[in-house]
Amino acid sequence: MRDIPRLVWVLAGGRFVNAIGSFVSIYLFLYLTGPRHLSLGHAAAVSAALGFGVLAGNFTGGGFGDRFGHRRTLVVTSAVVGVGMIAVPWLPSAVLAAHTALLGYAGATLGVSQGALVALAVPEGDRRRSVAVSRAAFNAGCVLGPPLGAVLAAYSYTWMFVIEGVVTLLVRAVTIRLLPREAPVARSAGDSGRRAGLWSALRADRRLLTFLPAIVVVDLVYRQLYSTLPVHLRDHGHPVGLYAALIAIGSGLILVCEIPVTLALRRLPSLGIVGAGYLLVGVGFALFGVSSAAWVVIAGMVVLTAGEILYKTTANAHVVDAAAPALVGRYQGLYVGLATSGTLLSAPLGAAVYARAPGVLWGLCATLATGAACLAWWSGRRVPVPA
Repeated sequence: MRDIPRLVWVLAGGRFVNAIGSFVSIYLFLYLTGPRHLSLGHAAAVSAALGFGVLAGNFTGGGFGDRFGHRRTLVVTSAVVGVGMIAVPWLPSAVLAAHTALLGYAGATLGVSQGALVALAVPEGDRRRSVAVSRAAFNAGCVLGPPLGAVLAAYSYTWMFVIEGVVTLLVRAVTIRLLPREAPVARSAGDSGRRAGLWSALRADRRLLTFLPAIVVVDLVYRQLYSTLPVHLRDHGHPVGLYAALIAIGSGLILVCEIPVTLALRRLPSLGIVGAGYLLVGVGFALFGVSSAAWVVIAGMVVLTAGEILYKTTANAHVVDAAAPALVGRYQGLYVGLATSGTLLSAPLGAAVYARAPGVLWGLCATLATGAACLAWWSGRRVPVPA
């Protein structure tokens, strides 16, 4: 770990502090329907605008970093997020949807630039450790942020927005001083004077194209954890405390195990590890359907989290490793966009299946995750070289 560049630790520290202060999205709907007195429909529209902004920023925000520099993009977008967050309590309700869409887009672009800087700080093929450090910092901050947000919300929602904005601006001010002025990108002479295209590069990499749908499928399965699983537990008579314990168990295992596991497996083929992770996710969801007993549900969560530890860091590094230096930001954004697509799609699809046949959902999730594992293994197969 000592040879991980200082830039990675700086960005990880920034992600940790930002994650502690990022609690607005969790309590946004309560704020809109409470102190702002918006109708449920209006509040849902504002929340949806935030989600669409995030998704659009994930898919397209990386192009700004590739074109103008990831450090510069990080500085500009963090300023937009910080100032925009502070302004929310004083904005008219009529403009909140457009404003939150802008905040979502800027925040997602900021995250993509951070991820690209982390990837570019280390050589290709050795990026799993850096991604694991960044994820660990973010997850650690997420453990502390929601309780702090609850305290602030109980006191004043206005202060919640102001503090998150101020924290973003403070992290920006410190990061500017610690990051090098130029991102550590090695550009070849052929890169100057022409701009590589994302889609042409993807079309030329058929193995990566084969793998990308697996990312979407597994995210649709994985995010049932935050939509249909709590309903399933409630319907079987379990208290909310069991669900809270499951989330805490998963977060704790990730914090303790992800970096050591990544270090231990970093020399193995990436898609073999990703496929094993996808398979474990499927086994975990299958256990949810085997029995509603608390110990079985906890066992399913442990197995599912083991799969998450295997696949999330490794899949991210694998996609970015496939990028030319001039396309790292766009590949990072592509991965993040695909890996978060379930935030919009998983809840309605999972709810539709659960409403019609609750017992079918978990077997379907297991089947889809297993299919994604097979797709990952297939895309990682060795292609024979013609003599």
